[in-house]
Amino acid sequence: MYSARIDGKPTIFGTSGMLYRSNKLMYDRETKTLWSSLPGTPVIGPLAHREDLKLEIFPVAPTIWCEWLAEHPDTSVLSPLNDFYRPIVYPRGDYYKSTYYRYRTIPNTMFPVWNRDSRLGTKAGVFGVSISDSHIAYTVSTLRALRVVNDRVVGRDVVIVSSAISSGIRVYERDAQELQLPVGSFDGRPAAKVYESGETLTADESALVSEDGSTTLRRLSSNIYFWYAWFAFHPETDLYSALQK
Repeated sequence: MYSARIDGKPTIFGTSGMLYRSNKLMYDRETKTLWSSLPGTPVIGPLAHREDLKLEIFPVAPTIWCEWLAEHPDTSVLSPLNDFYRPIVYPRGDYYKSTYYRYRTIPNTMFPVWNRDSRLGTKAGVFGVSISDSHIAYTVSTLRALRVVNDRVVGRDVVIVSSAISSGIRVYERDAQELQLPVGSFDGRPAAKVYESGETLTADESALVSEDGSTTLRRLSSNIYFWYAWFAFHPETDLYSALQK
């Protein structure tokens, strides 16, 4: 999810139907420049020479309806009843008639990708985090199993909080203290608990916040990718291993 502003001015984007490194290219309707959908940068067209240009990215988290609704009971929902497509066009992603069902289930990409890495399967799901010019990937399966991961990226302490039943994963800044799961057994996305003081921090959509509001640790931008896609654009990426911790 990106801001649709270029140089501070709002614009409208569309899908070009073309791919770059086997990832979709979008275009802005103002200049007809093609933009890569993974880093949010212009690659072909009038704005392609702008090395300083990069769309602002917002943090998002793929999740499941019951988990989201429990956390946000007053949420708004984008209705499939609209003037563009019939509701039948929006089936569940795991339904065999959905548009990209076959692509999700085959192990490889439909088209070649110029740079690959064999440490993970081509379409392994990874949670990608970028800080400055450094990048690190965490496998979704590892985060679901560990639930809370304390790490250090480019000299910055971070904590990743994950659900065990969905891809509802979020990364936050962290102070010097490490965090752990709260007491109790549950599968949803947890609040994190500080080791030293026992203070509980609530993991909401924008920050980790203490009960009295004295501690606020902001959420960082991140998303979930296929491994091949993340590596194609970030070949210098680190890959997290719990065994190294």
